[in-house]
Amino acid sequence: MPDHPHAAISRRLKRAHGHMQTIIEMVEQDRPCLEIAQQLQAVEGAIENAKKALILDHLGHSLDRSLISSGSKGKAAIREFKLIAKYL
Repeated sequence: MPDHPHAAISRRLKRAHGHMQTIIEMVEQDRPCLEIAQQLQAVEGAIENAKKALILDHLGHSLDRSLISSGSKGKAAIREFKLIAKYL
C-alpha cells in the first residue's frame, strides 16, 4: 500500500528543516556567502516542491470528487490536469 501523499510531503519538509539547521550553522561559522546562497537555493527548491505536491494532492482530491460522477470524461480530465499541473 503506497504512502499517503502527506507523509511524503512531511519527509521532504523534515529534510529541508535539517538542511536549514546546517545553513544556520554555516552562517554562524562565517562560511563563504556563495556556499550559503547555493544551499539556500536548494532548500527553497525543496520547499517549493513540497508546496506543489501538497497543492496538486489537494486539487486532485477536489477534482476526483467533482468529476468522478462524469464518468470516463471526468477521469480523462483529471489525468490531463495532473499531467499539465506538473509544469506549474
